[in-house]
Amino acid sequence: MKHIKYLFAILFVLSSFAPNLSKDKNPKNLVSVSPTKKVEMIYNSLDANNYKLPSIESFEIAFEGYENLKAKGKIQSDYLTIVDYSLSSKSNRLWVIDMSENKIIFNTLVAHGKNSGEDYATKFSNITDSNQSSLGFFATGETYIGQHGLSLKLDGLETGINDKARQRAIVIHGADYVSKDFIKQHNRLGRSQGCPALPIEMSKKIIQTIKNKSCLFIYYPSNNYSKSSRLIS
Repeated sequence: MKHIKYLFAILFVLSSFAPNLSKDKNPKNLVSVSPTKKVEMIYNSLDANNYKLPSIESFEIAFEGYENLKAKGKIQSDYLTIVDYSLSSKSNRLWVIDMSENKIIFNTLVAHGKNSGEDYATKFSNITDSNQSSLGFFATGETYIGQHGLSLKLDGLETGINDKARQRAIVIHGADYVSKDFIKQHNRLGRSQGCPALPIEMSKKIIQTIKNKSCLFIYYPSNNYSKSSRLIS
Protein backbone atom coordinates (compact mmCIF):
# COMPACT_ATOMS: atom_id res chain seq x y z
CA MET A 1 0.00 0.00 0.00
CA LYS A 2 2.87 2.36 0.84
CA HIS A 3 4.39 1.65 -2.58
CA ILE A 4 1.14 2.60 -4.33
CA LYS A 5 0.86 5.87 -2.37
CA TYR A 6 4.49 6.64 -3.20
CA LEU A 7 3.87 5.99 -6.93
CA PHE A 8 0.85 8.34 -6.94
CA ALA A 9 2.94 11.02 -5.24
CA ILE A 10 5.61 10.78 -7.95
CA LEU A 11 3.02 10.96 -10.73
CA PHE A 12 1.43 14.02 -9.12
CA VAL A 13 4.75 15.84 -8.93
CA LEU A 14 5.63 15.01 -12.52
CA SER A 15 2.23 16.10 -13.79
CA SER A 16 2.64 19.49 -12.14
CA PHE A 17 5.61 20.16 -14.44
CA ALA A 18 3.86 18.99 -17.64
CA PRO A 19 3.43 21.77 -20.25
CA ASN A 20 -0.06 23.21 -20.68
CA LEU A 21 -0.31 23.10 -24.47
CA SER A 22 -3.56 25.04 -24.67
CA LYS A 23 -1.90 28.04 -23.00
CA ASP A 24 1.37 27.94 -24.95
CA LYS A 25 2.01 31.35 -26.52
CA ASN A 26 4.40 29.90 -29.08
CA PRO A 27 2.50 26.87 -30.39
CA LYS A 28 4.57 26.74 -33.59
CA ASN A 29 7.57 25.82 -31.44
CA LEU A 30 5.90 22.72 -30.00
CA VAL A 31 6.51 19.18 -31.15
CA SER A 32 4.94 18.13 -34.42
CA VAL A 33 1.17 17.91 -34.38
CA SER A 34 -1.46 17.37 -37.07
CA PRO A 35 -2.30 20.42 -39.24
CA THR A 36 -5.81 20.63 -37.79
CA LYS A 37 -4.52 20.48 -34.22
CA LYS A 38 -1.84 23.05 -35.01
CA VAL A 39 -4.46 25.53 -36.28
CA GLU A 40 -6.61 24.94 -33.20
CA MET A 41 -3.66 25.52 -30.89
CA ILE A 42 -2.62 28.73 -32.65
CA TYR A 43 -6.22 29.99 -32.74
CA ASN A 44 -6.76 29.21 -29.06
CA SER A 45 -3.50 30.93 -28.14
CA LEU A 46 -4.32 34.18 -30.00
CA ASP A 47 -4.15 37.27 -27.85
CA ALA A 48 -7.45 38.96 -28.78
CA ASN A 49 -6.19 42.27 -27.37
CA ASN A 50 -9.76 43.05 -26.25
CA TYR A 51 -11.09 42.47 -29.77
CA LYS A 52 -13.48 39.77 -30.92
CA LEU A 53 -11.72 36.82 -32.54
CA PRO A 54 -12.35 35.99 -36.22
CA SER A 55 -14.30 32.80 -36.79
CA ILE A 56 -12.33 29.58 -36.57
CA GLU A 57 -13.56 28.76 -40.11
CA SER A 58 -12.05 31.89 -41.64
CA PHE A 59 -8.87 31.63 -39.59
CA GLU A 60 -8.27 27.98 -40.50
CA ILE A 61 -8.37 28.71 -44.24
CA ALA A 62 -6.42 31.95 -43.88
CA PHE A 63 -3.67 30.24 -41.90
CA GLU A 64 -3.30 27.40 -44.39
CA GLY A 65 -2.89 29.80 -47.29
CA TYR A 66 -0.59 32.06 -45.26
CA GLU A 67 1.76 29.16 -44.54
CA ASN A 68 1.73 28.00 -48.18
CA LEU A 69 2.48 31.49 -49.46
CA LYS A 70 5.23 31.99 -46.89
CA ALA A 71 6.85 28.73 -47.96
CA LYS A 72 6.73 29.82 -51.61
CA GLY A 73 8.17 33.25 -50.83
CA LYS A 74 5.06 35.02 -52.16
CA ILE A 75 4.67 36.87 -48.86
CA GLN A 76 7.42 37.98 -46.51
CA SER A 77 5.74 39.79 -43.65
CA ASP A 78 4.41 38.16 -40.48
CA TYR A 79 1.12 40.06 -40.68
CA LEU A 80 -2.03 38.21 -41.70
CA THR A 81 -5.12 40.26 -42.54
CA ILE A 82 -8.50 38.53 -42.63
CA VAL A 83 -11.67 40.06 -44.10
CA ASP A 84 -14.82 38.05 -43.40
CA TYR A 85 -17.51 38.96 -45.91
CA SER A 86 -19.92 36.43 -44.45
CA LEU A 87 -20.59 39.06 -41.77
CA SER A 88 -22.81 42.14 -41.90
CA SER A 89 -21.15 45.33 -43.09
CA LYS A 90 -22.11 46.80 -39.72
CA SER A 91 -19.64 44.40 -38.05
CA ASN A 92 -15.94 44.90 -37.46
CA ARG A 93 -15.07 42.25 -40.02
CA LEU A 94 -11.40 43.00 -40.76
CA TRP A 95 -8.64 41.67 -38.51
CA VAL A 96 -4.89 42.26 -38.68
CA ILE A 97 -2.95 39.60 -36.81
CA ASP A 98 0.73 39.74 -35.93
CA MET A 99 1.56 36.07 -36.39
CA SER A 100 5.00 36.43 -34.82
CA GLU A 101 3.34 37.55 -31.58
CA ASN A 102 0.04 35.62 -31.99
CA LYS A 103 -1.78 38.89 -31.36
CA ILE A 104 -4.65 40.77 -33.00
CA ILE A 105 -3.57 44.38 -33.48
CA PHE A 106 -6.50 45.80 -35.47
CA ASN A 107 -10.17 44.90 -35.82
CA THR A 108 -12.35 47.33 -37.73
CA LEU A 109 -15.01 48.00 -40.34
CA VAL A 110 -14.34 47.28 -44.01
CA ALA A 111 -16.45 47.93 -47.10
CA HIS A 112 -17.34 45.60 -49.96
CA GLY A 113 -18.12 46.37 -53.61
CA LYS A 114 -21.46 48.01 -54.39
CA ASN A 115 -22.47 45.21 -56.76
CA SER A 116 -21.55 42.52 -54.24
CA GLY A 117 -24.61 43.21 -52.09
CA GLU A 118 -26.27 45.62 -49.71
CA ASP A 119 -25.54 44.98 -46.02
CA TYR A 120 -24.13 41.53 -46.80
CA ALA A 121 -21.77 40.69 -49.65
CA THR A 122 -23.00 37.67 -51.61
CA LYS A 123 -21.57 38.11 -55.13
CA PHE A 124 -17.90 38.24 -56.07
CA SER A 125 -15.98 38.81 -59.28
CA ASN A 126 -12.56 39.11 -60.88
CA ILE A 127 -13.93 41.11 -63.83
CA THR A 128 -12.94 44.70 -64.56
CA ASP A 129 -15.74 47.24 -63.96
CA SER A 130 -17.87 44.65 -62.14
CA ASN A 131 -17.77 46.81 -58.98
CA GLN A 132 -17.70 43.56 -57.00
CA SER A 133 -15.26 42.37 -54.39
CA SER A 134 -12.95 39.43 -55.04
CA LEU A 135 -12.28 36.52 -52.70
CA GLY A 136 -9.08 34.73 -51.83
CA PHE A 137 -5.45 35.49 -51.09
CA PHE A 138 -3.63 38.71 -51.94
CA ALA A 139 -0.14 40.06 -51.32
CA THR A 140 0.02 43.67 -50.26
CA GLY A 141 2.14 45.87 -52.49
CA GLU A 142 3.43 49.40 -52.44
CA THR A 143 1.74 52.53 -51.15
CA TYR A 144 0.84 55.62 -53.18
CA ILE A 145 -1.14 58.83 -52.77
CA GLY A 146 -4.37 58.74 -54.75
CA GLN A 147 -7.79 60.37 -54.70
CA HIS A 148 -8.43 58.76 -51.29
CA GLY A 149 -5.06 59.78 -49.88
CA LEU A 150 -2.60 57.11 -48.76
CA SER A 151 -3.57 53.86 -50.48
CA LEU A 152 -2.13 50.35 -50.75
CA LYS A 153 -1.94 48.33 -53.94
CA LEU A 154 -2.87 44.65 -53.91
CA ASP A 155 -1.76 41.71 -56.03
CA GLY A 156 -4.24 38.87 -56.35
CA LEU A 157 -2.44 35.55 -56.02
CA GLU A 158 -5.15 33.22 -57.34
CA THR A 159 -5.58 32.81 -61.08
CA GLY A 160 -9.14 33.36 -62.25
CA ILE A 161 -10.26 34.34 -58.76
CA ASN A 162 -8.53 37.64 -57.99
CA ASP A 163 -5.46 37.90 -60.23
CA LYS A 164 -6.82 41.03 -61.98
CA ALA A 165 -6.84 43.03 -58.75
CA ARG A 166 -4.05 45.38 -59.82
CA GLN A 167 -5.55 45.80 -63.29
CA ARG A 168 -8.91 46.60 -61.65
CA ALA A 169 -7.24 49.07 -59.25
CA ILE A 170 -8.48 47.11 -56.23
CA VAL A 171 -6.62 48.77 -53.37
CA ILE A 172 -6.91 49.43 -49.66
CA HIS A 173 -7.80 53.04 -48.88
CA GLY A 174 -9.73 55.12 -46.40
CA ALA A 175 -13.24 56.38 -47.14
CA ASP A 176 -15.74 58.57 -45.29
CA TYR A 177 -18.55 56.11 -46.07
CA VAL A 178 -16.84 53.53 -43.85
CA SER A 179 -18.03 54.84 -40.52
CA LYS A 180 -20.51 54.30 -37.70
CA ASP A 181 -22.26 57.53 -38.67
CA PHE A 182 -22.94 56.17 -42.15
CA ILE A 183 -24.31 52.97 -40.61
CA LYS A 184 -26.66 54.98 -38.38
CA GLN A 185 -28.04 56.85 -41.39
CA HIS A 186 -28.31 53.94 -43.85
CA ASN A 187 -28.42 50.80 -41.67
CA ARG A 188 -25.43 49.47 -43.60
CA LEU A 189 -21.90 50.51 -44.43
CA GLY A 190 -21.11 52.46 -47.56
CA ARG A 191 -19.80 50.46 -50.50
CA SER A 192 -16.82 50.75 -52.82
CA GLN A 193 -16.07 49.82 -56.43
CA GLY A 194 -14.62 46.57 -55.16
CA CYS A 195 -11.94 47.85 -52.81
CA PRO A 196 -11.73 46.78 -49.15
CA ALA A 197 -12.07 50.39 -47.97
CA LEU A 198 -11.37 51.28 -44.34
CA PRO A 199 -12.40 53.99 -41.87
CA ILE A 200 -10.37 57.12 -42.55
CA GLU A 201 -9.08 57.28 -38.98
CA MET A 202 -7.75 53.70 -39.21
CA SER A 203 -6.55 53.48 -42.79
CA LYS A 204 -3.09 55.05 -42.48
CA LYS A 205 -2.09 52.98 -39.45
CA ILE A 206 -3.27 49.75 -41.04
CA ILE A 207 -1.75 50.49 -44.45
CA GLN A 208 1.65 51.36 -42.96
CA THR A 209 1.55 48.15 -40.91
CA ILE A 210 0.62 45.65 -43.62
CA LYS A 211 2.31 47.13 -46.72
CA ASN A 212 5.05 45.33 -48.67
CA LYS A 213 4.31 41.62 -49.04
CA SER A 214 1.98 40.76 -46.19
CA CYS A 215 -0.93 38.34 -46.62
CA LEU A 216 -4.53 39.47 -47.07
CA PHE A 217 -7.28 36.85 -47.16
CA ILE A 218 -10.86 37.73 -48.08
CA TYR A 219 -13.22 35.03 -46.83
CA TYR A 220 -16.72 33.95 -47.76
CA PRO A 221 -18.10 30.40 -47.40
CA SER A 222 -18.18 29.75 -51.15
CA ASN A 223 -18.08 26.24 -52.60
CA ASN A 224 -16.93 27.67 -55.92
CA TYR A 225 -13.95 29.32 -54.26
CA SER A 226 -13.05 26.20 -52.25
CA LYS A 227 -13.05 24.09 -55.42
CA SER A 228 -11.08 26.62 -57.48
CA SER A 229 -8.38 27.66 -55.00
CA ARG A 230 -5.01 25.90 -55.21
CA LEU A 231 -3.80 27.38 -51.94
CA ILE A 232 -6.13 25.46 -49.64
CA SER A 233 -6.89 21.78 -49.29
